[in-house]
Amino acid sequence: MNSVRIISTGISIPSNILSNSDLEKMVDTSDEWITARTGIKERRIVDKDKASSDLGVEACLDAIENSPISPNDIDVLIVGTISPDYIFPSTACLIQNRIGADNAYAFDLSAGCSGFLYALQVAKGMIESGQLNTALVVGAETVSRFMDYEDRGTCILFGDGAGAVILQKSERKGIMSLCLKSNGERWDLLYLPGGGSRLPANEESIKKRMHFVKMDGKEVFKVAIKCMGDASVEAINQAGIKPDDIDHFIAHQANYRIMDAVRRRLDLPTEKVYMNVDRYGNTSCASVPIALDEAVKSGRVKEGDLILFSVFGAGFTWGAAVIRW
Repeated sequence: MNSVRIISTGISIPSNILSNSDLEKMVDTSDEWITARTGIKERRIVDKDKASSDLGVEACLDAIENSPISPNDIDVLIVGTISPDYIFPSTACLIQNRIGADNAYAFDLSAGCSGFLYALQVAKGMIESGQLNTALVVGAETVSRFMDYEDRGTCILFGDGAGAVILQKSERKGIMSLCLKSNGERWDLLYLPGGGSRLPANEESIKKRMHFVKMDGKEVFKVAIKCMGDASVEAINQAGIKPDDIDHFIAHQANYRIMDAVRRRLDLPTEKVYMNVDRYGNTSCASVPIALDEAVKSGRVKEGDLILFSVFGAGFTWGAAVIRW
């Protein structure tokens, strides 16, 4: 069986900053309240004329530039997103066309904020099976478009951005373990009611503000801590290592307190945890690849380091992975 490793990363971060102070003018909240509960100080928001594919294109081109490949070397392009440009066609097809990946087939994958890790698993399996050599996996989000800026429980959390990684078969094992889970029983704790086939857009759905994200934050918080912790333990065991062996913990950047709770369960020192939630908020599928890219480009991640990913998203979906850089 072929081994698989990440050979490069790329990101796209919008320049527009929405700070906690800005939100104080829009909704009943405060910088102190947001920071204490989430660790978020600011988040990035796309320009009005930009969509998820625009950020995805920039992240993909960055990843390609940081790699030895050309767009024509890409065999498959998978986009994890909860904020696609359109219901159809896929955001992946839009990105594929614009980056010139003419030999790739492309599709979107929907798994809530866990979408990047789910897409990583699909690409990994394709490469291991011998179907292809090179995969481009993207998390691209403009979740701000679905925020209700009258709901302080959700609008303070999310931001926009995109991250991409290129995977190739390798003589050494890069992805050491990857475990994914889901449970649809509590789907209604985090969802977007309107816009699909159950509740298409109409005058009533718009009046009732059904086209914005709805979330029971307290319940999601409790479930996320347990699920991310369980998955992290499982991924570490599957990789045949101990928590002490982990060099970097890169979790879904949803909330500082969630990440810290998982860190404490694994008994990891704080210096092993990479966080940028204070600067970007929750960028959904893009959060892990953005954090990975920053950690790599800053020199924090060195060749041979062991990295633990852990994610949680709507569905519910969750998972974790151990990779060797």
